[in-house]
Amino acid sequence: MRFNSFKTLLVLAAVALTTGCATQQTPYDYSAFERNNPSSILVLPPINSSPDVKASYSVLSQVTAPLAEAGYYVLPVAVVDETFKQNGLMNADEMHTAPPAKLHEIFGADAALYIEVSRYGSSYKVLTSEVAVEASGKLIDLRSGDLLWQGSALASTAENQNNSGGGLVGMLVSAAVNQVLNSLTDRSHDVAGIASGRLLSTQRYGGILNGPRSPFYKQARLANR
Repeated sequence: MRFNSFKTLLVLAAVALTTGCATQQTPYDYSAFERNNPSSILVLPPINSSPDVKASYSVLSQVTAPLAEAGYYVLPVAVVDETFKQNGLMNADEMHTAPPAKLHEIFGADAALYIEVSRYGSSYKVLTSEVAVEASGKLIDLRSGDLLWQGSALASTAENQNNSGGGLVGMLVSAAVNQVLNSLTDRSHDVAGIASGRLLSTQRYGGILNGPRSPFYKQARLANR
């Protein structure tokens, strides 16, 4: 009996070790990012894959700040959007098909940020109500066409919800209250700001590197060598 228990412990220990090894993150490959070394970024209006028509421009309006804080010059997003429309590209799907070399010729930016919003807005279920925004992005060098970076991020009001203290009734009341708040205020826009900040953060694993205008620029480059 004891022998069988000992064998079981050995198996569990082996599984734990295997799982631990499998979850270790490999270093993000920044070689193309460092080789192309962009200093200016063109942000294209995001493609909206969510049901909410406000998603694209809500996210677009909040990406300049984190990129500027990261040390990049960001072309004014309103001017970029209007320039596209004056040239016959009226929506984000069409804008994203423009050749990188042509974008570089027109705007003069080193790189372009392509974003897709997959979730945006509130969802209501029996026991939960949340506002969530999820977006993915990729940074393409407009001079070489190289993929410099890609990532994704999610932000949700459910992150701060704790319904365990009130039981089933408390969870139902909390969900109902959140649903009312979501319908009375545009909480999605605020959550989009959090998601955008996370997506373009230089502080998280696999985030973008600091740009030439950041005081941490040289430190970031040395840390990735």
